[in-house]
Amino acid sequence: MPDLAELAGKVVAVPLGAVARYRRGRAMHPRGAVFDAVLERTGASPATGVPWLDEARTDRVVVRLSRGAGLPTPLPDVLGLAIRLDRDGDRPIDILLSSTGQGSWSRLVPVPRVDADGVYGSIMAYRSAAGALRVAALPVGSRVPSDPVPVSAAAARGALDFTLAVAAGREPWRPFARLRSTGAREPLDVAIRFDAVRNPPPGLHPDGPMARFREPAYATARAQGPQGR
Repeated sequence: MPDLAELAGKVVAVPLGAVARYRRGRAMHPRGAVFDAVLERTGASPATGVPWLDEARTDRVVVRLSRGAGLPTPLPDVLGLAIRLDRDGDRPIDILLSSTGQGSWSRLVPVPRVDADGVYGSIMAYRSAAGALRVAALPVGSRVPSDPVPVSAAAARGALDFTLAVAAGREPWRPFARLRSTGAREPLDVAIRFDAVRNPPPGLHPDGPMARFREPAYATARAQGPQGR
């Protein structure tokens, strides 16, 4: 019996491919603002058993804020927060989060918003030594405009401030890192392709219906050119 999530992903990939060609390679999250940032990992407590989540380390990262469907403001949209950590001699690490709720059930559902100050979660689950995990970015003192595209480097400096947290199932969030921007890139919408399925953090394996749904869409996006979410 065919996997329904994968089948649905293949069906959706067809119109997404057409939209991606029209939008120069970006079917979803067509416009966004790109920031340089610092990811300060302090380690989850209690530990998860996944070294990348439990160890302490500071890395420079790139962050992209975007509107999922590309709807114009002031219309609400599912917002995206994408994090890229480059690694020498290895694939990058990509974490893709969408605007969601924070509760044990609402964290599983995308929530359209206008204000970019809010919770972002990985609707897609990760298989790990600690079981099925999800990651979230919880706002600390973010000062992000409702439309993240027309921001200047001066306005963006220090604008992003999130606590990254992890949770197993419907358990409480366990903070493991702090994400802070250091400035905006110029031009604002730098061409970066993020892929949460192919580039997960070490020890975390994309799993579940959302991962199987996403993979055909990512494959289609990769075929459309160098740009992506």
